[in-house]
Amino acid sequence: MSGDIHIRKEGRAGRITLTRPRALNALSYDMCTAIEGALDAWREDDAVALVLIDAEGDKAFCAGGDIQQLYDTGRAGDFAYGRRFWADEYRLNAKIARYPKPYIALMHGFVMGGGVGVSCHGAHRVVCESTQIAMPECGIGLVPDVGGSLLLARAPGRLGEYLGVTGARMGPDDSIFAGFADCYVPKIKWPELIATLVESGTTEAITAMCETVPQGGLSGLQAQIDAHFGGETLQDIVNSLRHDDSDFARDTLRTMARNSPLSMACAVEMVHRLRDPGAEIERALGLEYRFTWRAMEQGDFLEGVRAAIIDKDRKPHWKHGLDSLPGAAVAQMLMPLGKDALTLEQEETQ
Repeated sequence: MSGDIHIRKEGRAGRITLTRPRALNALSYDMCTAIEGALDAWREDDAVALVLIDAEGDKAFCAGGDIQQLYDTGRAGDFAYGRRFWADEYRLNAKIARYPKPYIALMHGFVMGGGVGVSCHGAHRVVCESTQIAMPECGIGLVPDVGGSLLLARAPGRLGEYLGVTGARMGPDDSIFAGFADCYVPKIKWPELIATLVESGTTEAITAMCETVPQGGLSGLQAQIDAHFGGETLQDIVNSLRHDDSDFARDTLRTMARNSPLSMACAVEMVHRLRDPGAEIERALGLEYRFTWRAMEQGDFLEGVRAAIIDKDRKPHWKHGLDSLPGAAVAQMLMPLGKDALTLEQEETQ
């Protein structure tokens, strides 16, 4: 565990550094638990004025969750492990979103899935020239989770549906435009930024060091995205794209053809439900948990992980085709869980 994450107090800051760069800093269950423990300890610690999370290596802040254990237990018929992992991870995401002290994330390289959950809900989200943020879960039979569904719902226009079903990567400008980040600071300036934050215990340095970000391509696609992704269902979106002979429509359909139809349809529905201005992180996590609770037993998760990560044949056999998804399938995956519904209270340990 000590080789995966480095947690310490430094100056006025609580420091969290992900330290498994060879695994693209993939977030394990133990890492989630350690981050939550640190946040709990620092909440009432007057010596800690702010929290700063970053990561080692050049390629990734965090490229997602470490899903090998989820796959192994699920294949063995143990669905309880995954359900417990997701519940505990979502509790951490909620704590970050509600943290009473400034929570600053320095996000370089790949920031995906679980990496979004421990960074993009923070109060100050800093990107650099290498940043690539994405929610690619539909490609492995999940949905954008860790509170990512709420970020998607708050994105301009219909970007949320587009980013959710395609898993498109966002560079620094696109990340800020879509609401996943706040500020661009070139990576070469990060050591100076960190030193100032640690010494001062205030966040003024972030604004002072923010620079104009090189323009990305997402804003230029807004009109086409809004035109095609405004339908009520996934099938509406697909039909709209099929009636357009543009490069954008063809490329988007090609991307969507690789992903789980059930996951994409649920992602669209979730974004729609969370677009209510009153939607908060707790509602998003509860909705996501309805899906992930069922993902192994009733969804495409195990097959998606097999095809993408285990066998790497890139030929998943999804439960449903893009044109043969039953209308009730989405409702079944997103039905309330009753006594199994997500609770964000931490269980007492003996």
